[in-house]
Amino acid sequence: MKKKNLALAYKPYTPSRRSMTNEDFSEITTKKPYKKLLVVQKKNSGRDKSGKISIPHRGGQSKRYLRIIGSLQDKLDKPATVKTIEYDPNRTARIMLVEFEDKSKKYLLAPLNIKVGTIIIASEKAKTSIGNRIKLKNILTGTEIYDIEMEPGSRGKLVKSAGSAASVLAKAEGQGKRANYIQVKLPSGEIRLIHKECYASIGRVSNIVHSTVKIGKAGRSRWKGIRPYVRGKVKNPVDHPHGGGEGRNPIGLKYPKSPTGKPTVGKKTRKNKRTQRFIVKRRK
Repeated sequence: MKKKNLALAYKPYTPSRRSMTNEDFSEITTKKPYKKLLVVQKKNSGRDKSGKISIPHRGGQSKRYLRIIGSLQDKLDKPATVKTIEYDPNRTARIMLVEFEDKSKKYLLAPLNIKVGTIIIASEKAKTSIGNRIKLKNILTGTEIYDIEMEPGSRGKLVKSAGSAASVLAKAEGQGKRANYIQVKLPSGEIRLIHKECYASIGRVSNIVHSTVKIGKAGRSRWKGIRPYVRGKVKNPVDHPHGGGEGRNPIGLKYPKSPTGKPTVGKKTRKNKRTQRFIVKRRK
């Protein structure tokens, strides 16, 4: 099934504009971020502490400020009011500024269809409404959730990118250690066991059209800090395992490798065998 393009198109008055689309910013209520929650972002252009390039094709992005993203469960059982919905240049999702009764403010990930003025709360047994943060054991089966903890008290780790959502599949019954875990289906299709005392937010992450946006021109990638990619086979042997040879050659190796010589493309990289028991069904 072909994915429908929901992004906004431009008038084709140049060749790049013909295929370019953009996100819908109509849900954003302000352009000025809250200064007390801003930090200057230091650029490293993909370089490690010794100054060597550890991540290729990075550098030259526009100047940005980091928004300090908090968690609603930092103040349990204390309601907060949504003040603004804002754009964050450092993530795909929208963020929202919330204010608690003591006048303190936090930035949080904004769920889809959240409105300014909505009152949200983090509580063990809160209502199953958009934006509320509840323990998994009190969430109904089939409910969409995001920003999920992997261990109790570890803060949200899973399902935080634009338009993504997980769902509660089944609650374990009976006795033993398995009775303390709940089956959650992640956006990748993986079904995973997560402890029932973990918190999760109700809803789907905002900016659902992000995956349908077409960049349209190379310059737009440069604004984001993405430099041009070069195929390994057209490089010199000193620069890449696939490099060298006369004319147009194949890679000349049994399998593809990264610039550092490690297997890539299809190679399984997951090494944490300790947590394999929590995976009920692997992603496709």
